[in-house]
Amino acid sequence: MKKSKVPSALSRRSFAGWMAASALGAPAIVSAQSSNRIVLGQSAAFTGPAAQLGIQFNAGATLFFDQVNAQGGVNGQKISIARLDDGYEPDRCAANTERLIKDDVFALFGYIGTPTSLAAMPILTKAQVPFIAPFTGAMGLRDPFNRLAFHMRASYNDETELIVRQLTHLGLNKVAVFHQNDSYGKAGLDGVTKALADRKLKPVATGTVERNSVDVAAAVKDIVASKPNAVVQISAYKSCAAFIREARKAGYGGTFYNVSFVGAQALSDELGKEAAGIVVTQVVPSPFSASKAISRDFHAAIAKSGGKVQANYSSMEGFMAARLFVEGLKKAGGRPTRESLIAGLEALQTFSLGGFNMSFDSSDHVATNFVEVSMLTGDGRVRV
Repeated sequence: MKKSKVPSALSRRSFAGWMAASALGAPAIVSAQSSNRIVLGQSAAFTGPAAQLGIQFNAGATLFFDQVNAQGGVNGQKISIARLDDGYEPDRCAANTERLIKDDVFALFGYIGTPTSLAAMPILTKAQVPFIAPFTGAMGLRDPFNRLAFHMRASYNDETELIVRQLTHLGLNKVAVFHQNDSYGKAGLDGVTKALADRKLKPVATGTVERNSVDVAAAVKDIVASKPNAVVQISAYKSCAAFIREARKAGYGGTFYNVSFVGAQALSDELGKEAAGIVVTQVVPSPFSASKAISRDFHAAIAKSGGKVQANYSSMEGFMAARLFVEGLKKAGGRPTRESLIAGLEALQTFSLGGFNMSFDSSDHVATNFVEVSMLTGDGRVRV
């Protein structure tokens, strides 16, 4: 299973993002050096077209931390998340990261997206703050190696390789790519292009959409005209749903494949009955199967919370990321520092997270390359 790895002057947009975070009930940021509390900082989309990704990931992580805190925390220290809304915009994420670091969060955790995470990386690197479990598979965050960054999920190269392998195995060699016009979309496009090139193929067409937009008309026109067997989508759930609807209206009858970042449940909710047959790759175990202990633990925690969290892949990933952080924190000593957290995560080596195998070491901070294929149904379910 192991792998193939504020500023003081506020802009209006940054200020609006911080106000939105406050409205969402973001906890007051207190010093990470408190003797009885560890505060993690999360900048993510909690409003806008990618909001469900941040909301669901945060809900899953909070579910696990609440469970740990109810048992006394880790070495008597309770864990909380200070969350700020960036609306899936890099400039807001950069400002949020500056603020979180200024307010002395212990580590940065669960950032959502490639362009936002890339904006945060030079800031956190300069400040030497650990960056745990970003919700992105972009190679640009993994290569070159950064000792501060710990990735729980497989890369987009891993996901797109599986997609292309499955398509070509079925004899579907005419593949088009619909992608977001930013670093996330480019990362996915590069993955598809590489996987096709390895088979002496190339995309028959590409089409783009701007981040946080559903203006897909030009992309639909260009891609449908190429008559592809399948369209690989590298964007957020609202734009992917818009593309699927419009392509079908234009007469396209082929298949649609998405990488995990789309958020399977969010895409299903957007499409309703039209979701039937849409394929989504997944990088964590199914939250709907009891085959692994981590899934059973997830459902037990949801039940104990009174059903406050929806079981889906995004919330499952948040739950697992929180558990991963806690495992590292346990090895970081009774009075953990950022350096001892890094050492603690690396000391995990090869380990099982509730039956899901992972590994870290001092030169490799990508826990796994696990990818599997799921399919959406017309009644809101996700089947593996």
